[in-house]
Order: sequence, then C-alpha cells, then structure tokens
Amino acid sequence: MAEVKNILLVGVGGQGTILASKILSEGLMDVGYDVKMSEIHGMSQRGGSVTTQVRFGKEVYSPIIGKGQADILVAFETMEALRWLDHLNPYGKIVVNDYQIPSAPILTGKKDYPEGVIERIKAKVDTTVLDAANIAERLGNAKTMNIVLLGALVKAIGLEAINWEDIIKKNVKEKFIDMNIKALKTGMDSL
Repeated sequence: MAEVKNILLVGVGGQGTILASKILSEGLMDVGYDVKMSEIHGMSQRGGSVTTQVRFGKEVYSPIIGKGQADILVAFETMEALRWLDHLNPYGKIVVNDYQIPSAPILTGKKDYPEGVIERIKAKVDTTVLDAANIAERLGNAKTMNIVLLGALVKAIGLEAINWEDIIKKNVKEKFIDMNIKALKTGMDSL
C-alpha cells in the first residue's frame, strides 16, 4: 500500500473513542503499517468533543488529517458526524452511530437538538448508520458501543484479517475481553 489512508473517529467524552483508536492503531502496526495517531480532547470529561485521527500506510509523516482528506469518518455521536463532515474527502464514507448526547445548551433549554441530522449527512456522502448503543446493550454492556463501531469500521475498510482478538486482549481488562471480542464481531457482522 503506497498511499496513506486517513481515518477520523469522533465522539463525546466517555464514549471510548480513544480506546477504539488505540486498538485500531495497534492492529494496523501489528501487520506492518506505519501508523500515526493524534487525539484532541475538548473538555472530554464534561461531554465535550473527542477526536482522534489515525493515518496509516507504508510511510506516514504526520498524524494530522486536514479538511477534505479523511477517507472514512466514524462518528460515535450523531451531531459530531455533522460537525466533522467537512473533513471527509469527496469519495469518503461515514459510519455514524444513531445516538444523541445533548450538549449543555440543549440540556438547559437554550437550544434544541437539530432535527434530520442523519438525513442531511446521507444527502452528502456514502453513509452507513448503526444503532451501536442498542447493539451493545443487547450484547450485555452498553460500554462496548465503541468496539461495535470499531468492528463496523474494520469491515468497512477491509481489515478483517488482522488478529483483532489479540489486540483487544492487550488493551482491555481480562474480565471485559470476551464481551469486547463479541462486540467487535457483532459490529463487523452489522455491515
């Protein structure tokens, strides 16, 4: 692979965006890719935006993905998908979690959550919508939503051959390994 692939994962603090990106990066490194990852935490402990940028290929010189450069955008929260949509390239894909986390202005009644966000996204780009939160709850642990989305990403970009189970074993506590492996497989099967 001569070209560099750009993946943008976006969400809200507490959704596990960074863990999913770490597992993704380690899996890519395990099969020989040069990987660069950058993370941005915007008041993440208080429900602020969290963004990770993962770039991989034969040689990668910078972790930063500029506007219009992402090949795929994985949005853990619906509004974050819309906020970062301009970073997708013209042929990019988006995997969006149909899940809303109201921001402070919405919670205080100063603003309303915008309607039709997913429809607006679908009108612009190749979009896959998942209800990853519901899938994770059905699997027995809502906190595995991030790994369900990681599984969908892995399938969307054709990286199923990587030994993701070993990478998960290295990155999650022992008591959560089986449920996270199940979440990854379910996410892969959801596409």
